[in-house]
Amino acid sequence: MIKKIALASMMLLTVAQAKDNYGTVNGTPITEEDVASTIGQSGVSFKALNPEMQQRVLDMVVDRKLLTEAAIKSGIENTKEYKTQLESMKKDLALDLWMRKEMKTLEASFTKEKLQEEYKKNKKLYSIPKQLKARHILVKTEAEAKDIIKELDSAKDKKAKFIELAKTKSTGPSGKDGGDLGWFDLKMMVPEFSAAADKLKKGEYTKTPVKTQFGYHIIMLDDRKEASTKPFEAVEAQIKNSLATKAFADTIKKKTDELRKSAKIELKNKPSSTIHQ
Repeated sequence: MIKKIALASMMLLTVAQAKDNYGTVNGTPITEEDVASTIGQSGVSFKALNPEMQQRVLDMVVDRKLLTEAAIKSGIENTKEYKTQLESMKKDLALDLWMRKEMKTLEASFTKEKLQEEYKKNKKLYSIPKQLKARHILVKTEAEAKDIIKELDSAKDKKAKFIELAKTKSTGPSGKDGGDLGWFDLKMMVPEFSAAADKLKKGEYTKTPVKTQFGYHIIMLDDRKEASTKPFEAVEAQIKNSLATKAFADTIKKKTDELRKSAKIELKNKPSSTIHQ
């Protein structure tokens, strides 16, 4: 019994460790950072990958770690090129971390009141235009369109009939989907189409053919969303980042101007102001 308990405890400990540990290479753990850097900027989670892809990622991490070990053992760290590039990377890293710190400080400096004030001043930036959800049947001639409208007028279930006619008679690419165009704002369609669709109430269809450069349309409105504004909570982070980015640019400009005053700067090969004809 004691052995079974000990074995179970060891299994639980192994599972807990496996959560953050993908294994080791010559005693060095494979970390979350190793896996993330190998997957790259795809935004895909390692856990979301299928087992085959997970194995491929881990194989790549292992290969990289083995090659890194081999590179270090070769004495590459003692070369002049390595030391030069390392110093350059240190400087780049210092600048990068400092700039991130400055950005975070600026973001933290904006109160909710300030962000709300900015939101109220620029509400147009966060507006959502009116959107329609519609279907259409597109045919070549006005006579064809009028015949289809007559069929719709006499149908009991007008939406079902509209979908049927769209599938059998529409020349548009949406015909196979029953003429479904999904959601769109008015600017996405040609003016004649948008104007006619916007006059309809939900469930209505155009009683006269709508002529556009593509042919003649019969349009049915499935739904509509009136113009609105995104709530403050939905754009708060966006506003904060926007204000911080602008403030950061101003801060960097002032900082570089200040540093230039006390710096000794010697530039070679200055561009000539003379324009040669």
